[in-house]
Amino acid sequence: MTSNLDEKGLRSIAGEYDVFFIDIWGVLHNGLNLFQNSVEVLEKLEKNKKQYVLLTNAPRPNLTVIEYLKKMGLDEKKAQQVYTSGQAALDQLKTMNSKSFFHIGPPRDFDLFKTFQNQKVEKIDSCDFLLCTGLFDDHKSELIFYEKLLRNYTKKKMICTNPDLVVDRGNVREFCAGTIAKIFEKLGGEVKYFGKPYPEVYEKAFNNLRGKKVICIGDNLNTDIKGANIQNFDSLLINNGIHKNEISNGIKELTKKYNVNVNYIQTELKW
Repeated sequence: MTSNLDEKGLRSIAGEYDVFFIDIWGVLHNGLNLFQNSVEVLEKLEKNKKQYVLLTNAPRPNLTVIEYLKKMGLDEKKAQQVYTSGQAALDQLKTMNSKSFFHIGPPRDFDLFKTFQNQKVEKIDSCDFLLCTGLFDDHKSELIFYEKLLRNYTKKKMICTNPDLVVDRGNVREFCAGTIAKIFEKLGGEVKYFGKPYPEVYEKAFNNLRGKKVICIGDNLNTDIKGANIQNFDSLLINNGIHKNEISNGIKELTKKYNVNVNYIQTELKW
């Protein structure tokens, strides 16, 4: 049974939890502006001595996202709670710094590999592995381009640093690295994912969750909510995000479609 928190707010259940994993894009901001009600939630959690992590499938290091949030207006203390899928991937990538890679993604993601950028090659046929952080700026929507690009290289392993399929930047929906990874898998390739819903990112984001009562808050059933289910954490779906156009049939039908369980729903994150 899924409970709606629109009237009672997060405050009505916050006392039950020790740790809050809170998604960023779609919950804290929309890619353009911070949601002030969500910022207030962080303030209330701090006031009530609750621990939280701003857990995001951003394919960049923590510091890059921290600086981005500060530019949007989030204060230093809150921004420092960020943990990214890119940061989770870095540990493994650093052990592979003797291997060459072909990068699939925009220049804004270059921070991810700046310490081993000399291993980046310009031709896909000469790389040891594929590093997918997103889509090329000049091929943001042409998925057939990636099918053609990858078709002959399925023997190479791909590392995907953002399992999300899509994201909404304001009112514009954009493809993410996860969409390219799925194309590669359909072609027969092997992908190693970093980020939600995979367990590793939770373990890296918070040291020792044993004995803690945890809730995951996010707008994506495939990542935020599925990740919570895999970890046996409770979940709160923000239904004005990625799935806002699907929720009209009701939460029961939506969770059945995505094969997930949702404990709570809220239109937007509010205390």
